[in-house]
Amino acid sequence: MAEKTAQPLLLLDNSSMMSVLNKGEFKCTNLSFEEARTIIDIYDEPEILRCFADEDIETIIFDYLGITKRNFQYKKIRNMREGQDAIAFKLYVTPSETQPVIEAPEGVEAKKIQNVYVYCQHLTRLK
Repeated sequence: MAEKTAQPLLLLDNSSMMSVLNKGEFKCTNLSFEEARTIIDIYDEPEILRCFADEDIETIIFDYLGITKRNFQYKKIRNMREGQDAIAFKLYVTPSETQPVIEAPEGVEAKKIQNVYVYCQHLTRLK
């Protein structure tokens, strides 16, 4: 598991992860939700940067993974620094095998078209 470093911890999504892999050598490891929560809890709020703007990812992090809601500063990052850590919240979308039709709260029909899954990865820039 990651240890706290002097560099800010980066929170990434699918898109921002591809951006930070621009330069350097990296180690990537899958994380359980509990491990991701533990790493984030090591850092104080000002030591964490949110590198995505998607509110759906924030909902997943706070509401579904049980990570304490904090107001992480947003910053677009192009390159990670050597020794810097990041947690990527990766979405995995599959077509729905069943497509039930429900009535939405607004009274219109809505059809399920896909399943959305999330998993976490720990990323460290080695060189």
